[in-house]
Amino acid sequence: MNNDIEVSVRGPNSYALAQDALKLMEEHGVWPTPLNYEIWLYVAGDPQCALAQEVLRLVASGEKITEEISDSLASKFIARLKLNDEVRDAGLKLSKELHTITEVISDVQSSQKSYSTTLESARQSLNLADAGVLKNLVDNLSAATNVVLDHHQSLQTRLSDSSREINRLRKHLDQVRMEAMTDALTNLANRKAFDEQLDKQCEGDDVSKPLTLAVIDIDHFKRFNDTWGHQTGDQVLRYVASVLARIGRPPALAARYGGEEFGMLFPGQTATEVARILDEARQEISTRVLKRRSTNEDLGTVSISVGLAQREFAEDPFDLMDRADKALYLSKNNGRNMVTVAESTQVKDFNVA
Repeated sequence: MNNDIEVSVRGPNSYALAQDALKLMEEHGVWPTPLNYEIWLYVAGDPQCALAQEVLRLVASGEKITEEISDSLASKFIARLKLNDEVRDAGLKLSKELHTITEVISDVQSSQKSYSTTLESARQSLNLADAGVLKNLVDNLSAATNVVLDHHQSLQTRLSDSSREINRLRKHLDQVRMEAMTDALTNLANRKAFDEQLDKQCEGDDVSKPLTLAVIDIDHFKRFNDTWGHQTGDQVLRYVASVLARIGRPPALAARYGGEEFGMLFPGQTATEVARILDEARQEISTRVLKRRSTNEDLGTVSISVGLAQREFAEDPFDLMDRADKALYLSKNNGRNMVTVAESTQVKDFNVA
């Protein structure tokens, strides 16, 4: 949650903001889940932010804010907002550390300049030296040397402390970025991470190394949720995610794209190769009898539908995703629980012998 909203939530107007958010949710028929509440706090408290603007655009177009849409909005906007806040805070701390280092270095430079002046004065005094002058000269040089040594020791200590703090902040930023790119429920990559990787993989026109994109959807998941509840539905999401994670090890990428939909990227593999891999996963998922953890009650089975597309020459991410989505639609339209491969001019079913 960004700083402005957090201040409002924790400030004297917190109850009013909460009431405004809940009122807006009620007006638009949005269930008061924790995720929805966080989203609508942005709408009520910062209507000009990107997340609020997107929500208002959807509402104005007559779109119903479903759980799937809320999940997609959170994945796209809230993770980014949290990442921006963390990056800004870490940046301020880094700036403070660099300022400290600059001050210490300036102090040492000043000390060295003073030491040089003392040495020059000593050099000139040697020409007039007698015993008393030499003693004072040695005393002054000794004192000046001690000052320089003290400043150098201070510099070394401060630089060491700052180096440790900067390394800590760097590791923290790495951790924050990883969390911002990870789906909290399934531990797969989230939509933001998937979209970034897809854009990266589609840079340039070279298709000598194949790239295959897969879109996977759990069949009749809403009905399963309505029958068994969201907690059990979450268990199903985690189970399917675990199967996809196993076959989506680097350089492949498995991500939860939103709701019950997953996306996968397979650099270096053709659609035919990926279709065989995902058809095996489809069979594994559809033949496993699921049980409710709390009661060991049989929940039956679930299945997945899959659409695949292999990138063509100069094809951009949007068109590649669109072809995979159309292939997924055919899988669902033709009875679900199947893998369909999209080609450049036609879409055909993939059946494993």
